[in-house]
Amino acid sequence: MDLARRAHVLLLAVLVACLVWACRAQERDYTVKEEQPENVRIGNLRRDLDLNLDPGARLSSPLQFKPVYKTGDVPLVRVEANTGEIFTTNHRIDREKLCSGVFAEKRCYYEIEVAVLPDEIFRLVKIRFLIEDVNDNAPLFQSTVINISIPENTAINTRYPVPSAFDPDVGINGIQHYELVKSVSEFGLDIIETPEGDKWPQLIVQQNLDRELKDTFVMKIKVEDGGNPPKSSTAILQVTISDVNDNRPIFKDSELEVNVPENAPIGTSVAQLHATDADLGSNAQIHFSFSNQISAATKRHFAIDGSSGMITVKQPLDREVTPVHKLIVLASDGSSTPSRATVTVNVTDVNDNVPSIDIRYIINQVNGTVLLSENAPINNKIALITVTDKDADLYGKVACYSDHDVPFRLKPVFNDQFLLETAAPLDYETTREYAIKIVASDRGTPPLNTSAMVLIKIKDENDNAPIFPQPEIQLSIPENNDPSTQLIKISATDADSGHNAEIIYTLGPDAPDGFNIDRRTGILSVGKRLDREKQERYSFTVVARDNGSTSLQSNVTVRLIVQDLNDNSPAFTHPEYNFYVPENLPLYGTVGLITVTDADAGDNAVITLSILNGKDNFLIDPVTSVIKPNITFDREQQSSYTFMVKAVDGGQPPTTSYAKVTINVVDVNDNRPVFVIPSSNYSYDLVQTSTNPGAVVTRVFAIDNDTGMNAELHYSIISSIIITSRVSPRGLFAIDKATGNITLQEKIVTADQGLHRLVIKVKDLGQPESLHAIALIHLFVNDTVSNATYIQEQLRKSMETPLDRNIGDNDVTPQASGYVIVVIAIIAGTMTVILVIFVTALVRCRQTPRHKVVQKGKQSGEWVSPNQENRQIKKKKKKKKRSPKSLLLNFVTIDESKPDDPTHEHINGTLDLPVELEEQTMGKYNWATTPTTFKPDSPDLAKHYKSASPQPTFQIKPETPVAPKKHHVIQELPLDNTFVVGCDSLSKCSSTSSDPYSVSECSCQGGFKTAGQITTRQETALKPPHYGTLCGTARSHRIKINL
Repeated sequence: MDLARRAHVLLLAVLVACLVWACRAQERDYTVKEEQPENVRIGNLRRDLDLNLDPGARLSSPLQFKPVYKTGDVPLVRVEANTGEIFTTNHRIDREKLCSGVFAEKRCYYEIEVAVLPDEIFRLVKIRFLIEDVNDNAPLFQSTVINISIPENTAINTRYPVPSAFDPDVGINGIQHYELVKSVSEFGLDIIETPEGDKWPQLIVQQNLDRELKDTFVMKIKVEDGGNPPKSSTAILQVTISDVNDNRPIFKDSELEVNVPENAPIGTSVAQLHATDADLGSNAQIHFSFSNQISAATKRHFAIDGSSGMITVKQPLDREVTPVHKLIVLASDGSSTPSRATVTVNVTDVNDNVPSIDIRYIINQVNGTVLLSENAPINNKIALITVTDKDADLYGKVACYSDHDVPFRLKPVFNDQFLLETAAPLDYETTREYAIKIVASDRGTPPLNTSAMVLIKIKDENDNAPIFPQPEIQLSIPENNDPSTQLIKISATDADSGHNAEIIYTLGPDAPDGFNIDRRTGILSVGKRLDREKQERYSFTVVARDNGSTSLQSNVTVRLIVQDLNDNSPAFTHPEYNFYVPENLPLYGTVGLITVTDADAGDNAVITLSILNGKDNFLIDPVTSVIKPNITFDREQQSSYTFMVKAVDGGQPPTTSYAKVTINVVDVNDNRPVFVIPSSNYSYDLVQTSTNPGAVVTRVFAIDNDTGMNAELHYSIISSIIITSRVSPRGLFAIDKATGNITLQEKIVTADQGLHRLVIKVKDLGQPESLHAIALIHLFVNDTVSNATYIQEQLRKSMETPLDRNIGDNDVTPQASGYVIVVIAIIAGTMTVILVIFVTALVRCRQTPRHKVVQKGKQSGEWVSPNQENRQIKKKKKKKKRSPKSLLLNFVTIDESKPDDPTHEHINGTLDLPVELEEQTMGKYNWATTPTTFKPDSPDLAKHYKSASPQPTFQIKPETPVAPKKHHVIQELPLDNTFVVGCDSLSKCSSTSSDPYSVSECSCQGGFKTAGQITTRQETALKPPHYGTLCGTARSHRIKINL
């Protein structure tokens, strides 16, 4: 049952597929006469199928018409492969032979299938040739002598059947006419046409017969067909006149039709005939027999009992061979005229035939095996499969299918015809042969099936490139190898076969010179001596190419590493090294780097450096190869050092190299300029009003202990103020930057008279940063020095005056105009009240805590005015007429050198440092190259101050410290005549650093021997001999001086 159900499903699939494939399958009918000679044109298949291809269409192969013949068939027609022209062959078409097995068939067809290739335009065309009959056969009687017995008392016009002739031709070429030749008057001939179109001759009695007069008549009967020309044949007709038998047998049924299964066993009853005879005795005895008009094959399959009339099966029946048998049975009672009955035996079908499978190959096959390329595309047609079943009805319905695990499939094209084609890509390397099982099953119960095998061998194509087992080959070889050294045998595999699998090895285009590979064995060798120091790594490709008609190739990368040998000594970058170091280089600072290389690698390139002579003075870092001093330098004591450095590598045995090292000690800009002239900041020079412009009124002179550019000095005036007036000077004086000569620039007028204060800056040209110093020059412009006390008072005011503005607003000089005196006298009363209020408010503001000022953001210029104690001291100083000995540019207090004198009083004052002075005159110093005790960006305002005044020597004494506040920094001054500034910009101050080489927050110590104690407070004095610096970030600075 499962098999039957499966067959039903497959049949349904076939029907659906036939609908789908109708557009790919076509039929074409042609008519051809039989017996045509060779090369008679029948038709043009390409034209008749309307195969007009697009000229631009690309086909895998040219258009081809390929007939598909059954194995063993003799081709009766020929189809030209290129043109589709159809011709006859040398095998003549014989309609009678071709259609001999078809019973009562008037139309004869010859069928072939033609495949239209290639696959892009594939179609299967079934061609049916209708074979037209030609009169190539003459009608023949079954026997050359025909015997007929007629009773003597036969009535006139009685008809007796004459055995018919047979003509295999049909239609008009078949039997058309019978006639008697050499006839007698007693008999005539008539022809009866059956419903099937057969013509039966009948003998007619035309005269009374008398056996006693003549008992035998001999005539000749002629049969003729309708061909042009007609064909005919004759036979002897012998009529015997028999004695009288009045009644002949009569069949109960003169025509009888029965059905007999084809599997009826021998002896099976087919039909029972019944006949009666009115005579008596021996004349009534009936004998049944078959007529001579039935075929010999029918006589072989059936037998009839002469007495009973029972027809039985004599031999096995086969509906597929003869589905219908016509039996002509004669019943005779011994008379000359037997009775006739026709029995039609229909052989009914049983499922006794297994389906047959007919395979017609589209692709040529050799010894029953199809050779198919592995590059065959999908849907490539292989064979036309025709399945048939001789059974009828459902028993003759056949389903066809193939194995499901092969890359092939069956596609229906016509009823019971299928195309075997590829269904998936083929791969020779995976499967080289296929045995495809084709199964055909009918719909009988139980179903019968059969199978056939299609053998397909896959033809190898060069579709596989050689394959290397790994994508990259790593090799190594020691340098200095012998030439022709074999490195490795390179092998690749190719899944193809035959020539397609033969591999040839070559080097790629990127292979360097000196490498070789054997084309057949793949042995890679190097033909030169390798030097790792010239090239350590080699990378190139090796190509494996197969020997196919269209060769394929693949590459593998060879990476060769040349192993190092200790064949190179260490190499210094220079045979001799010269280093230049500053004399202030700290202990263990960096002198220089010794660079040494070794062309070898690994341990052979590990270099150890050592100093041969000079180990006490220098050492070399084993990691960085940096030379460091083990001593401090002094250029004045020793200006250069020379020693040898040894380099040893780590090879076995090790190799050694030497280099000479010379270290030169160079000078650094570590000394700031020192003013020699003027000797005191309290000195002054008289400039008479009659001095001509261009005259040198005075000069300044400074020295620098450095050398070279570090000792070359330039002078400049950075500020000038007329102490005795309220207005700024008009550029009356100028200074020569090289000589320090100060000259008068313009003619002196009355407004220019008074004490002029010039701030002189001297700076060196040191690199990378210059150092500078500041000195004060006082020029008294007047005709004479009439009042020395007045001048000293103005000098004191100058020292108290900030460097960026004029002070003396409350003092009226002797040179003031009379108009000013009158105005002052008029408003004296009013000013007194205002002054009292102003002073009171000023005092209160000065007493405000410093942190409030900071909170208001006034960090750039808030300085405290002198207190009441300082004012009292100022009055006392006026009485004593003593000149100050020192200058302070921050809040400092200067006392006389007689600290034990109870009569000594302090004189207080302030000086404001202008912004221009801060920005333009403050030098910078590179602290990264020269170790020093100076803090960068902090001014140093005093160094080596000496007084030339006849006044007593003063000493600096600190006042009581107050709470630290921002910008209120105490600076000590030296007891000489020079202000020295070591920083260009002001920064925050801090004196907590103990490292003399570090950069503290503000340690502008100026290189003094003893660092000054810096205390931040509002008003503080430090006692000598400490030296201090000025630090701060304000834009305007006020300096308090206590004298």
